[in-house]
Amino acid sequence: MFGKNILILVPHPDDEIVACSATIARAQREGAKIFALYLTHGCIAKDVMWPWDRKNYDSIVTRRRAEGESVAQFLGITPVGWFPRPARHLWQEMGKVRDEIEAAITANAIDQIWVPAYEGGNADHDALNAIGQIFKSRVSVLEFAEYNYFHRRTNSQNFPYADGNEIIFELTPDEQRKKRDALRMYKSEKQNLNYVDVRREAFRPLGNYDYSQPPHPGTLWYARFQWVPFKHPRVDFTNPADVSSAIMRFLPPT
Repeated sequence: MFGKNILILVPHPDDEIVACSATIARAQREGAKIFALYLTHGCIAKDVMWPWDRKNYDSIVTRRRAEGESVAQFLGITPVGWFPRPARHLWQEMGKVRDEIEAAITANAIDQIWVPAYEGGNADHDALNAIGQIFKSRVSVLEFAEYNYFHRRTNSQNFPYADGNEIIFELTPDEQRKKRDALRMYKSEKQNLNYVDVRREAFRPLGNYDYSQPPHPGTLWYARFQWVPFKHPRVDFTNPADVSSAIMRFLPPT
């Protein structure tokens, strides 16, 4: 099930907990070494913030990284890269991200990578899932459910569509407690993590997707507040159609 040298592709610091904190521990008990590549610093771009918050931008980014480093130590995983890319930008830089992943795979003899599911939770997650397709012929790739808005409701740790290959871990009380403790370590993200279901984790081998279409019909999680009539920093105004177009430009023709 698990590789010996596993690389978690972390789109934003905290996704390593939301997706797979208990699975990390289970893989470690089987002898796996776990590495993490943090592909954004997790904070929105400075020019998207409220003007009065911008003077504190560097300290906000520094705090998020410090939280991530503390969580990595808590989980016993080894960070192998921290990139200064803002959140909501990974999907716009897929070629660079692919090269960053390639370097980490080579440097650490990686035989398995873990990516977020293609589920519309976040544009960066969906793009990273597509990048995982590039490596599927060389290493094992597992995808982990995090959150989605399928059927216009909050779904945590459930794929929008099952393909029959899902592995569901029902977390023990100790695993649930550890996951809650790890989530609390991201104090800067307290308002954004209250949807996480700590009772289960769900993953499967990376599926085959039609990336020319959004992950599911209807409103995606990251687009659910786009009705707000002004550019609120906490609302992601990324157009899902633009994400699909970016992915299709990136992926080689089949």
